[in-house]
Amino acid sequence: MAYNRKKTLASIYRRLYRRFGSQHWWPGETPFEVMVAAILTQNTSWQNVEKAIRRLKKAGLLTPKKLNALDKRKLAAYIHSAGYFNVKALRLKNFLKLFVGNYAGSVKKMSSRDTQGLREELLSVNGIGPETADSILLYALNKPVFVVDAYTRRILSRHGLTGPDAPYQEIQNFFMKNAKNEVKLYNEYHALLVKLGKDFCLKSAPKCALCPLGDLKKTG
Repeated sequence: MAYNRKKTLASIYRRLYRRFGSQHWWPGETPFEVMVAAILTQNTSWQNVEKAIRRLKKAGLLTPKKLNALDKRKLAAYIHSAGYFNVKALRLKNFLKLFVGNYAGSVKKMSSRDTQGLREELLSVNGIGPETADSILLYALNKPVFVVDAYTRRILSRHGLTGPDAPYQEIQNFFMKNAKNEVKLYNEYHALLVKLGKDFCLKSAPKCALCPLGDLKKTG
């Protein structure tokens, strides 16, 4: 059957919210902490990121200027638990060069720029791809940009809403054209999809019979 895209996305959100409730994303005490975590969480678990963040906090280094001034090798040692620590240290330094150099490490100054221009600027930073850039925009800077990750791709594909090999931008456009353009909604929706992907829509042996979206195709 053909889906009504807007109604289907609204239905998915309602079902997931009724089942899981608010996810309180992104876990982070400050917008800058969210920025750092968005880079560190690439290809690793959130638990490993939390360990790295705690080490930086304990050392009193979790500020833009202090991290920017920190030697790359020392930074890599502090974030060792996040995996690929040398690569991530370089990526963090690349981001900090932009953040401190262009915005004096001010979240307020950065968030005052238009969304599209800011997104292009973030994507120009070596080591920051669309998912990381959009996580920073949405969760740290409160910009209405939908974040697409592996869970989102898997869930939409399995329900026939997008193709399994659909590019990032196509999936993002699917959401942003068919759901309300609201930071709060995008925040909660993405978090709920992550919850569904982790607990039910598994890569192998998905729990379809127990899934809150199990009969989505029947109801549309």
